Amino acid sequence: MPKEKPISENLTQDLKRLSEIADWFDNQEEIDVEEGFKKVKEAVKLIKASRERLKVIENEFEEIKKEVDFEEADEKESDKEYEKD
Repeated sequence: MPKEKPISENLTQDLKRLSEIADWFDNQEEIDVEEGFKKVKEAVKLIKASRERLKVIENEFEEIKKEVDFEEADEKESDKEYEKD
């Protein structure tokens, strides 16, 4: 069976849901093992999806940074050429 790859479309919602799961555990006087197990499984999926989404966001920021750095370098080069004339 191929490994299912979790994809997170909304990091904020995933983090909110993880917080809700953590709160659920914190507020239980006596934990229902079956329900707790379901919540742990859900949390693991959310964590994996969140990590993947963070990697995508990080890569997008890096691409934007490269573009900005390139544009700044290009502007500096244009300024130097203008000063020579």
